[in-house]
Amino acid sequence: MTSHPLRLPGFRLLFIGRTASTLGDAVVPAALAIAITRATGSSGALALVLGCAMVPRLLLLPVGGVVGDRFNPRLVALATDLVRALAQLMVGLELLGGHPSLPHIAAASAAGGVASAFAMPTASPLVAATVRGELRLRANALLGTATGAARLGGPALAGLLVYTAGPGWAFVVDGASFLLSAALLTRLTVEHVPQDRRSLRRDLAEGWSEVRSRDWYWTSLIAHGVWNGASAVLLTLGPLIAATRLGGDGAWVALTQAGAVGLLVGSLIAGRLRPRRPVLAGNLALALYGLPLLALAVPAPAPVAVAAQAVALTGLGFLNPVWATVVQQDFPARTLARVTSYDWLLSLAAAPLGYVLAPLAAEAWGSRVPLLVAAGLVTLVCAGTAAVPGVRRHGMRPAADTGPGTAASPAPEQVTGRPPARARGQEQEETRARVEA
Repeated sequence: MTSHPLRLPGFRLLFIGRTASTLGDAVVPAALAIAITRATGSSGALALVLGCAMVPRLLLLPVGGVVGDRFNPRLVALATDLVRALAQLMVGLELLGGHPSLPHIAAASAAGGVASAFAMPTASPLVAATVRGELRLRANALLGTATGAARLGGPALAGLLVYTAGPGWAFVVDGASFLLSAALLTRLTVEHVPQDRRSLRRDLAEGWSEVRSRDWYWTSLIAHGVWNGASAVLLTLGPLIAATRLGGDGAWVALTQAGAVGLLVGSLIAGRLRPRRPVLAGNLALALYGLPLLALAVPAPAPVAVAAQAVALTGLGFLNPVWATVVQQDFPARTLARVTSYDWLLSLAAAPLGYVLAPLAAEAWGSRVPLLVAAGLVTLVCAGTAAVPGVRRHGMRPAADTGPGTAASPAPEQVTGRPPARARGQEQEETRARVEA
């Protein structure tokens, strides 16, 4: 039996492509902020561009899940990579030309948001189709490790590109990373079983029924949404607290880098452990996010806040691959993209609430109140899922049991790095990293 997922040709192609595009995406946020600020001098313009990506992503995620289940997820992932590559290259060329147009950048951002709504639900089906059995947790942990490494190195690469060649090149690099991912996807073939065509409403309802039928799943999604809302509170109020009470902007940089290290360490731990109660362990790990929120509310000394953030993001890094593996194990392959889309929707929708409510609450009562409320909520809700019978009892299946998520997957020899001669003409695939930090 293959002892490492990277020895599987299909997953190896997937891993290289996703790692490249994740690193490219990690470069963009800092470059985008600098580019928009230089071009317009307005924080409102940056909010507009970010909103143009977020709104269509949230609105279209459930539809993206339906498309990912109806059609070959590999083809969906390939098409969305090409769209995102084109969008990022257009922004890069606008910036390199020296006269960037805000409407053009906003339109490209919206196109990227639409594409990501269709790409994100294909992540889990791709991993489920290319890796089977006990290797699946290690495969998800490897993808999580790549994400952590990208978040650690991305800002440094962004700074190097911005201050040596200009922010436009950061977008060119990101566009090139999506092109590389698309090129690798063309070499991957996974059999896909077509489904009966039904109405969009019926497909959406079936996916939601799968979500509601598992108490461990929907209650955990509530906890993950609260985590994202609490994260938005920290990201909104944290930079000013670091600058004014913890010693300056360097404290915030240290805190964010500590979080990236924690994310990486958590993914490495997940790849080496096989928790008996994975859902319970992952949700309890998420409850650790109360620590940095409490540290900023006090505020604690900078080293304590930095250490708290590292511990909290270690919990997230642990949860992500464990959660992805459990979902791939428990849900039928034919509904996996739709289930994943609801997962992303509930997680991402909570973040804007935090971004909006945190500054309003801070203005009314001071920053300590929203930080303490967020700390209490995330600790109580994430740890409180232990009261749910399904969360307490859910266990990782034995390695020999591939589960319903793989029951419809092809045998290992059918997942290859090169497309074979095709008698059936169907395929499947992609990647993911669950709760957004």
